[in-house]
Amino acid sequence: MEAKEWYLEYEIHKNRPGLLGDISSLLGMLSINIVTINGVEDRRRGMLIRSKSDDQLERFKAILDTVENITVRKFREPRLRDRLAVMHGRYIERDADDKKTFRFVRKELGLLVDFMAELFKKDRHFLIGIRGMPRVGKTESLVAASVCANKRWSFISSTLLRQTVRSQLADDELDGEHVYIIDGIVTMMRASEKHRMLVDEVMRLPAVKVVEHPDIFVRESGYSLKDFDCIIELRNEENEEISYDIVDTGFSSFDIS
Repeated sequence: MEAKEWYLEYEIHKNRPGLLGDISSLLGMLSINIVTINGVEDRRRGMLIRSKSDDQLERFKAILDTVENITVRKFREPRLRDRLAVMHGRYIERDADDKKTFRFVRKELGLLVDFMAELFKKDRHFLIGIRGMPRVGKTESLVAASVCANKRWSFISSTLLRQTVRSQLADDELDGEHVYIIDGIVTMMRASEKHRMLVDEVMRLPAVKVVEHPDIFVRESGYSLKDFDCIIELRNEENEEISYDIVDTGFSSFDIS
């Protein structure tokens, strides 16, 4: 039987000496291996564990329910957010009303890159929008995540080094192994009709596409935010407002780099 991974998270009410050792010893006695362990949020600990026996896992959970000073909060097959929480020691913040919107601040760029890299590994149509003010690190994070995911990236429109506005793709850019990056403001406010036709073609490809400034993109096109599988918000600090009030049709001096 192939070993399966599970995610365990428990809250510590009283962190007595030897508590982690007792739990680790119990796992060892039940032949359950610890893959990764880390503190998660305040007074919580997360573990990725692996076992070939579902019965042993059920015994382990039943015993944990009797252990004083802790309460089991999660015991499930690991999700992406679980794996990243163990790696980075915190959960990705998700919008309370819109579950497909995830929030990051600039000091969490490492967590953001790992999160996007996992999304970029998808081998099907997947559309991501990323919001953020100028020079917060959006494009740089996209490139880093592409590298981590072992994917090539193609800028359809961008201002990373200089303004990029493509009107065609090379043959080797159509193999589905690329992450296609579109700057919504450049595409919708500064580009030709031929460029927009290329964008429509790219949007139909069974691949990962990322649109920076998705709100401007949908405002000036026939696309909708409902077309996006995931929205990422990146701020310099937690309370920063992401605003496009000064962006208007034909406005060319907005710093969108």
